[in-house]
Amino acid sequence: NSGFAVPLPCTAFLSLMGLPQSELPYFLRLKDGIIRPQQLVEGEPTLEKMQEYRVGTGKEIYDYFEKVIDERKRNPGDDMVSYLLETQIDGEKLSREDILDVSFLLILAGLDTVTATLGCNIAYLAANPGQREKLVADPSLLPSAIEELMRWETPVTAVPRLVKEHVTLHGVDFNPGEMVTVLIGAANLDDAEFENGDTVDLERRRNRHMAFGGGPHRCLGSHLARMELQVAMEAWHERVPVYRVAPGEAPRFTPGIREVMHLPLVWPN
Repeated sequence: NSGFAVPLPCTAFLSLMGLPQSELPYFLRLKDGIIRPQQLVEGEPTLEKMQEYRVGTGKEIYDYFEKVIDERKRNPGDDMVSYLLETQIDGEKLSREDILDVSFLLILAGLDTVTATLGCNIAYLAANPGQREKLVADPSLLPSAIEELMRWETPVTAVPRLVKEHVTLHGVDFNPGEMVTVLIGAANLDDAEFENGDTVDLERRRNRHMAFGGGPHRCLGSHLARMELQVAMEAWHERVPVYRVAPGEAPRFTPGIREVMHLPLVWPN
């Protein structure tokens, strides 16, 4: 996982932003400093310490991109930051704060979830050799398989939302100002939407899963994520077509962003 699924989306991000690949370790630390500071704080990871670490990491990210923006103003290139400096919405250019916010969001939204999805996909296929063999035998199934595995292995299983208007669902009233948790993982198994929703069908044709969210909250990077997953899955199965979970071992997953943290694989030499 650390040698393949973790660095892959970050290398794509660095290329997209026109940043040197040598910055990979630095950006992996920045990402983890926001998403999982408990792994980086010194001593006991109390809530106060973790929040302090997040704030410090956030400031570090903004300071970094302040310098990148200044550099791109002097020497524009073919990269996302240069594009953001020139793009307009309703005839107005983005403000400096807008560009900083977008850069910050791209780190949080574009790195961890692709890693999580790729790791979970490989974990599923390692534990289900029939499905793995089917995909290896017919690589044309890869696009539909990626959609199906995103439905089944939903990386962001739940998201908080603020109720804006009164609504009653299944006899329960939800009032403006209340916080609710939307269970995306459960929605992706709904038999009212997916025929045999509790079964993985790598050839599923109609697949309106919610792994990328929906409506105004739909992930803007969904097409890039699909591309990264397809390239990664193709490369992995060309190099390692046969693999399985090591005997006596079992994958371990994290809550929240569902990521495989322990996946010992074995394959023939």
